[in-house]
Amino acid sequence: MAATSTATRLRALGEEAAARVYRAQNRRLRKPRRSRLTGRAALLVLVVCSLIVALAYPIRQYVSQRSEIADQRRQAQEARERVRELREEKARWRDPAYVEQQARRHLHYLRPGEIGYTMRHGREEERRPSDRSASDRAWYENLWDGVDAADRPQATIR
Repeated sequence: MAATSTATRLRALGEEAAARVYRAQNRRLRKPRRSRLTGRAALLVLVVCSLIVALAYPIRQYVSQRSEIADQRRQAQEARERVRELREEKARWRDPAYVEQQARRHLHYLRPGEIGYTMRHGREEERRPSDRSASDRAWYENLWDGVDAADRPQATIR
């Protein structure tokens, strides 16, 4: 037996160990290793999915209720604005000058001693009363037209 040096023996042992490691890595690459966490991971995925499904409906309800609350708040604000406008209008109607102004404009009222004139649009032949809309005519014209229409016989149904 020939005497070998320690360094040579160590080198040979290192090469053998490296070859074993290389073969072990090749075996692992060829044959897929089964993970030990597969059952745990599947259980975790199942729990997460069931939580998502269980929480989906309440979260959807929460979001829709929040939007309804926002709509209700907006409607309440609009109602407050409308109440404020109506209060202002009510205060205007308490003023006798405003009441007189509205009576003159809409009902064609006159003060004692005043002479009222009704202006017609063009000649009578060109513009018959039926051509004008109810809002263009004075209120008493609409009233008399309604009385006249009620006095006429209705067409018979065949």
